[in-house]
Amino acid sequence: MVSAVNINLQFGGRYLFEECSFRIGPHDRIGLVGSNGAGKSTLLKILVGEAGIESGQIEQAKYVTVGYLPQEGMHAAGRTLYKEVESVFGDIIGLQQALEDIHTKMAETDHTTDEFQELLEIYGEYQHKLEDSDAFRLKAKIEKILLGLGFGMDDMHRKTDEFSGGWQMRIALAKLLLMQPSLLLLDEPTNHLDLDSLQWLEEYLRNYDGAVMIVSHDRRFLDTMTNKTYELSMGGLTEYAGNYSYYVVAKEERKALQLSAYKNQQQQIKQTEEFIDRFRYKATKARQVQSRIKQLGKIDMIEIEDEESQIHFSFPPAPKSGRIVMELRGLKKSYGPLTIFDGLDFDIERGDKIAFVGVNGAGKSTLSRIIAGVESYDGGKRDVGHNVASSYFAQHQADELDPEHEVLETLDSVAVGDIRKRLRNLLGCFLFRGDDVFKKVKVLSGGEKGRLALAKMLLVPSNLIVMDEPTNHLDMKSKAILQEALIAYEGSCIIVSHDRDFVDPIVNKVAEFRRGGVRIFLGNVSEYIDARKRSATTEATVVGAAKPAQQNTKDRKRLEAEQRQVVYQKTKPLVEKIDRLGRSIATLEREKLDLETSMADETFYRQNPDKVQAKVSRYSAVERELGHAQVELDKLAKELEKLKGMQSPDASKK
Repeated sequence: MVSAVNINLQFGGRYLFEECSFRIGPHDRIGLVGSNGAGKSTLLKILVGEAGIESGQIEQAKYVTVGYLPQEGMHAAGRTLYKEVESVFGDIIGLQQALEDIHTKMAETDHTTDEFQELLEIYGEYQHKLEDSDAFRLKAKIEKILLGLGFGMDDMHRKTDEFSGGWQMRIALAKLLLMQPSLLLLDEPTNHLDLDSLQWLEEYLRNYDGAVMIVSHDRRFLDTMTNKTYELSMGGLTEYAGNYSYYVVAKEERKALQLSAYKNQQQQIKQTEEFIDRFRYKATKARQVQSRIKQLGKIDMIEIEDEESQIHFSFPPAPKSGRIVMELRGLKKSYGPLTIFDGLDFDIERGDKIAFVGVNGAGKSTLSRIIAGVESYDGGKRDVGHNVASSYFAQHQADELDPEHEVLETLDSVAVGDIRKRLRNLLGCFLFRGDDVFKKVKVLSGGEKGRLALAKMLLVPSNLIVMDEPTNHLDMKSKAILQEALIAYEGSCIIVSHDRDFVDPIVNKVAEFRRGGVRIFLGNVSEYIDARKRSATTEATVVGAAKPAQQNTKDRKRLEAEQRQVVYQKTKPLVEKIDRLGRSIATLEREKLDLETSMADETFYRQNPDKVQAKVSRYSAVERELGHAQVELDKLAKELEKLKGMQSPDASKK
């Protein structure tokens, strides 16, 4: 359908793409991955014709249409939401108008004339065209897409100028989905979606009759939506025949093989160079020396990716707070005539890690700001517990950075203790590398400012962290570092996020926001989604508009005890499996060490060739088995951590 043949493009002397070739089939679901700056967004722009290449070819079948959703910058204005989205059907609307004009003219024309007969034939032809284009279901199609993406029926006649940036991107996405191009290119489509809209989009794309290429840092979304992964790295493109999780494992195996080949090649080069140096001036070896020199010149050097040192980040120690971190009672909040909360009761206990989920506009960000103390409320009480120190992150925090400070200076102004020695490492976690740390804040992009504001917040000692969409501008590695730190964090936290893969290992409760109230679920976001699917509302405590009774302490303790029992039953076989796997890894590591000792002996390669080959083959097999076992152990450990997260904070301390 679409193919790239040996494409080349470079910026500042560095190849973004060097002799890259790939193909996109009619029904492919492709995840496009790579580190920031690898060229993912540029490749999408090339495919849609918004960027060029220096050499090579992009070949596309004549029937193919391409639709592209960029990360940002889309803005519709001047029409109502419905009319703006309807505009993608310009041909059909023009046909409908032509049909109405012909109908009017027919009413004014004598039925016995040839002109009327001609008009009648044209009318019939246009009507057939409209039927073939399914124009009579146009309104239903438009409403289905807009409602699925989170708009309400009362939004249909609002001017598009009234919608914020996130909603503008949803408008652009709605138009793309209605156009139904042969190839859909989506650059971070989940950034501006809430959980319900994200689930709807996943379901829609599963049934999409065309190819889809996705750039996303939402691992769960990539795993769900893709069956093929293209990785951009070091100017090349590598294809993996599976989703993101498959790619992670396969890449590690490929890196191990590549490293082994690299070491072998380096050994061969070293031996050849030693031979040349030894016999360079010996006349009887001159021909052999020249031959070896030519061999060196012909070697196709194996390149390996620079290994990024493993960076770990931990929060400053959290000052110990009281058992009750915060109590909200009878909370009221309105924006003009729009009531967000009216009589909301909400508690945060020490050790609570709560995900805020729900439709946009239901009050997630509003409540997070009230909890953080950065927004006022109209009525009720907000009681802060003993010794509570909170810190808050939202995208607009970037506006509060000093534009004249450098990136490194911004962190140094708040850092205390040993962490000051590792500020550049921390900045590396958030994609500020090399001379980036000396840039002035005022020259940073919006995403860079957001990452810097997040890094700054993480350095402030606190025991209550409130985060509103912290992962929007982070890559996979940065998210993993932040996730690891939040899992180990001993304080309480509130996270507003639709990124299930990020929040699942962190949180032990989910607050579901619906207009007028909040429901609390024990467990993580995936468990909450499963509970919703099973309509398991009996485990939820409803709080909010109607002021229903708070869940009493006795019921809460009973639920927590039941939850602990469920966790024990689920974790027991996992613990046993991890134990067995650990023993197996220890055995393999001993065997690997024995083989390495044997192969390091200078007499090893003088043995029977069959024995040498058998040991080398076994060594490779042991390395592979160890790699698979380590991946499996990591997977089981994450699963165990997730299950343990189902326990309440108090239960986990016993």
